[in-house]
Amino acid sequence: MGKRDFEKLNASRKKQGLSLFANPRNVAAGSIRQLDPKLALSRPLKFMAYDLVTNLGQTLHSEEHEILKALGFKTDETARVCKDTASILFYWETIAKKRDSLPHLIDGIVAVVNNNNVFEKLGVAGKGPRGIRAFKFSGKQATTKILDIKLQVGRTGAITPVAVLEPVQVAGVTISRATLHNQDEIERLGVKIGDTVVIERAGDVIPAVIKALPELRSGKEKAFNMPKTCPVCGEKLVRPAGEAVWRCANKNNCPAQKKEFLYHFVSRRAFDIRGLGPKILDRLTQENLVTYPANIFELKEGDLAVLERFGEKSAANIIKAIQERKTVPFNRFIYGLGIRHVGEKTSLDLAEYFESIEKLKQASLEKLDSIPDVGGVMVKSIFEWFHAKENVKMLNDLLKEISIEYPKKKRVGQKFAGQTFVVTGTLDSMSREEAHEKIRELGGETSESVSRSTSYLVVGKERGSKFDKAKELGVKTLKEKEFLNLFKT
Repeated sequence: MGKRDFEKLNASRKKQGLSLFANPRNVAAGSIRQLDPKLALSRPLKFMAYDLVTNLGQTLHSEEHEILKALGFKTDETARVCKDTASILFYWETIAKKRDSLPHLIDGIVAVVNNNNVFEKLGVAGKGPRGIRAFKFSGKQATTKILDIKLQVGRTGAITPVAVLEPVQVAGVTISRATLHNQDEIERLGVKIGDTVVIERAGDVIPAVIKALPELRSGKEKAFNMPKTCPVCGEKLVRPAGEAVWRCANKNNCPAQKKEFLYHFVSRRAFDIRGLGPKILDRLTQENLVTYPANIFELKEGDLAVLERFGEKSAANIIKAIQERKTVPFNRFIYGLGIRHVGEKTSLDLAEYFESIEKLKQASLEKLDSIPDVGGVMVKSIFEWFHAKENVKMLNDLLKEISIEYPKKKRVGQKFAGQTFVVTGTLDSMSREEAHEKIRELGGETSESVSRSTSYLVVGKERGSKFDKAKELGVKTLKEKEFLNLFKT
């Protein structure tokens, strides 16, 4: 949403006696998130195309911009091809100077590898392609005072200190709270309760304390010390080895953790139960109607209609929204379980790899470690989650109430059934992810590490230590041409 359109929209709302929107970004995102075409139509939204998924013969990302413009789409007029990192940084500095004069808000630039073939070969790491990098601008800043430091208990038990601030305007939004991240960050900043501090909206969105101003102290400031127990349940706090975060160890019975987990479970990226927001969930937990996810699907209209401020219509709407989510895609189901370290991308990887929740529950550490882009702490976290008694009970109760929509398998044969492939190096004809997909389509399994159970090691250019490991274990190696021939025979 353009800045001028945003100002006109707010002026119109003011005349109607309606509340004003905070900024263009929030109202644009909110207009789409409502999934109401009439609402979106009533808002001055614009669309700028920056990617083309249809193959029209383009080999460069820059060609996609040209094609999109020729097709009549609005594209970014400031976009340009940079030959090296110095050119990217120069472009970043140039746009930073023009930032305030642009017709819309931005918080940085994005650099994309221009050669589409190279981009594909780079593949994906975690949540995003390796061929894309964001270069952010410094956030908008302001000074204010820390009135207090309170603790928030997250879904995984993480204890986050939050600064309660004297309200201050930053980039058009009134800020009264800002994260301090953890105890180490408080010590690094040297902040005390009562300090004058500099706060910044990182990415123009999330407020954070970035600097203390000790020269402005009056002597009445107080040091903050992390408590030894959870502020909600009183359980002893622990700091796992290698982590900067203190956590509440009472993961099964801490009311704060259970509440945050329920918020996560019904959220847009998980079960997406519209109308069942934090306030209503809080009320349902207070009335002992909801303790675990399965309880949500056991609710009846009569359970809600008798509560104060709930009418028959609102109760019916909530129950209808719940019933519409009794069938959920497998990846959303996994994400909704709130397994630590498992985000949307990993949930999708697990859903595509396993054929059912039963197979995922029974997966060994070795099996989990063989999945591309799933490893390390994620593997341990997934395995332990499915072997914790309280999680097994919660899962079994939930499965009695809902059904899972599993992804349709693309398998076209069983030629590679019982065989495990490892791919190393760069292939000329396809990316590593494409090779894995082709193997799985023919009933084979893929792994990221070579072991005695590996059937073949497919060797591309710039092979690494996996080749030596295969030779040591007597695993058969295939050059790219030999690998491609397997599909023909």
